[in-house]
Amino acid sequence: MTARRASVAAAALLLIAACAPFVNAPGRPVQQPYLDGRGFHAADGVVLPVKSWLPDAGAPKAVVVALHGFNDYSNFFVAPALFLADAGVAAYAYDQRGFGAAPDAGLWPGTEALVADARAFTRLVRARHPNVPLYVLGSSMGGAVAMVADAGAEQLAADGMILVAPAVWGRATMAWYQRLALWVGVHVMPWAEITGRGLRIRPSDNIPMLYALGADPLVLKATRIDAVWGLANLMDRALASAGSLKSPALILYGEKDEIIPRGPTRAMLERLPPATAAERRVAIYGDGYHMLLRDLGSETPWKDIAHWITDRRQPLPSGADKRLGTWLEAEGG
Repeated sequence: MTARRASVAAAALLLIAACAPFVNAPGRPVQQPYLDGRGFHAADGVVLPVKSWLPDAGAPKAVVVALHGFNDYSNFFVAPALFLADAGVAAYAYDQRGFGAAPDAGLWPGTEALVADARAFTRLVRARHPNVPLYVLGSSMGGAVAMVADAGAEQLAADGMILVAPAVWGRATMAWYQRLALWVGVHVMPWAEITGRGLRIRPSDNIPMLYALGADPLVLKATRIDAVWGLANLMDRALASAGSLKSPALILYGEKDEIIPRGPTRAMLERLPPATAAERRVAIYGDGYHMLLRDLGSETPWKDIAHWITDRRQPLPSGADKRLGTWLEAEGG
């Protein structure tokens, strides 16, 4: 290599090194987290919007804390929450940092911040409903947050987890060119925004719902590359945490999921520690897409969730928990 080429290469490396993913990390703690009519007040003083749904009559027989997916917000849980409320189950959901109506929408807050908020919010809801079974439901990114929170030294204050198409597409399951493209992108133009246009990915068969999301100003339509990088870091942690999950869990996955591939999902399932059917059920929905809780056939998983919350020792009414063996066999063993 000539001296000129070496200089150019060195300059290029310095330019790449100068660009780094931005993490909009929380400030230092200034208070104990609390809930009030304004929302969820986190330890650093940030206020995150909260939605809640309570049964019309009597105290709830169970409570669900719902964590939304990437670029989404708490509104994702409206329909299933109303269904659960009719079944006597209360539900709470908040806009996670960087999403929905939370401050600094579009900026990645970091895995630790998302996990700390989930743990704190769950403790607050548990305190509001003492002596009532509480379950954390995480959809996609929210499932990854729940998994990391549950596998840590400080376990979630929950009686179980409901993981809906959890985001476990860690780098260990990505093709080399996908890892390379992400690394180059985040070190060259971390601020650049990308969209899903042209990818021909179908997240759900509920087309009216997808149009409504497209018109919703609180659903992010463009994503900074460093936010995608942050999501990949979270998915790395979620996949790695699978072997350390402590809580009983109901895991739901749609065979038509085009967002979280089958390979990473299977890798996650294979890493889970041994458990009885009463402690863990895996439901595979043949007609299900990534947005299982908003698909045209979403009432089927809603009913399964309500049933599992009531008595997790019994098989699911849909029979989706009997499809796992067939699905794994079709995937190669």
